Formats: sequence, structure tokens, C-alpha cells
Amino acid sequence: MSGTSAGLARTGLAALLCAALLSSCALVGPPYASTHPNFDSGARGGVLPHSSGAPQIDPLANSGRSSSLPGSADSFGGAPQAMPQYALGPAAQSLVADAHQQEHRRDYGLAAETLERALSIEPRNPRVWLEFAKETLAAGHAAQANGMARKALYLAAGNPSVQASAWGVIAATLRAEGQTQAAVAAEQKAAELSVQ
Repeated sequence: MSGTSAGLARTGLAALLCAALLSSCALVGPPYASTHPNFDSGARGGVLPHSSGAPQIDPLANSGRSSSLPGSADSFGGAPQAMPQYALGPAAQSLVADAHQQEHRRDYGLAAETLERALSIEPRNPRVWLEFAKETLAAGHAAQANGMARKALYLAAGNPSVQASAWGVIAATLRAEGQTQAAVAAEQKAAELSVQ
């Protein structure tokens, strides 16, 4: 297979994978969505009433899901919720390390395959999605990387640090596409989350 055909095949595979993954975003939600007292599937513009009476802005305004605040008590006066950490397991960590080496050698196709294996092990870990988004951006596919970073953002509900990283990658993808104003807004969101 010629280099051009191989490149087109990889691009097509990456586009298909991205489309499948983005379509799955609409099918899955945070585990608390249907039982959380602040959940309102009919919310408009991503603004949901919070138990304190102040509006809570959802970073994924069109998703219809509320984002929980780490360390805040629930509306029933319960104990603060623990912040999810999303640590990589040993197998996924090893695969991510391998992908970094492959990316360093500019073997983006092999790095993508390695990260796909990591995703098959930990499909709901936002850190794996972020690594895949970074690799996809390095390979020159900003739009696909943006979708992967947004998937990471969605999965990282409750962890401002991981969400800040996701917004940072989203900002980089937007800059790569020439969307400077949107990139600046994403960087501001990343900065706001990183101080929480």
C-alpha cells in the first residue's frame, strides 16, 4: 500500500472511530444523572438550579446534564462527595507510555493503535481520552482531537484538575483550527478550573 493510501486509510479509520465515540456520548451519562436531585433534563442553556439557589453552569451546556461540584454536600445535607481521581491502571499506563515513545518517533499511526488498546481497557477514564486527544492533535487532526478532549471533559465530571486539562487540550485544538476567540475562552475555563 502506498504512503498516500496508508495515510488516507488511517485518516478514515480515525474519523470513523471519532464519529462512533462521539455518537456514544449521547447514549451514556454520568452515573448520578438520573438520581441526582439537581438533574433536570429539561434545563435550558445548561443552567440548572442548585440546592443553594444559585445557578450552576454546566460546561457542556447542550448536554442537559448537571455537573457536580467536588466537595459540596448534597441537597439532603449529606457528607461531601469524594473527588474521583481517574488514575490509570498498570496496563493502560504501560500502553500510554508506549504510545508516547511511538509519538516521539513520529509513528502516529502506531501510537493511535496503542491508545485504542488503552481505551479498550479503560473506556471511561478521561485521562486515556486526553492522551488520545493529544496524540491525534500531534498527528494533525485537530477536529478529531477536539471531540476526544470533549469526551474526556464529559467523563471527568467532579474532578476540576482533569477538566482543566481537557479544556487546555480543547483550547489547543481550537488554536490549531484558527479559532482564536474560542481558544481564549477555553483557556479561561481551564484557568478557572485549575484553581479549584
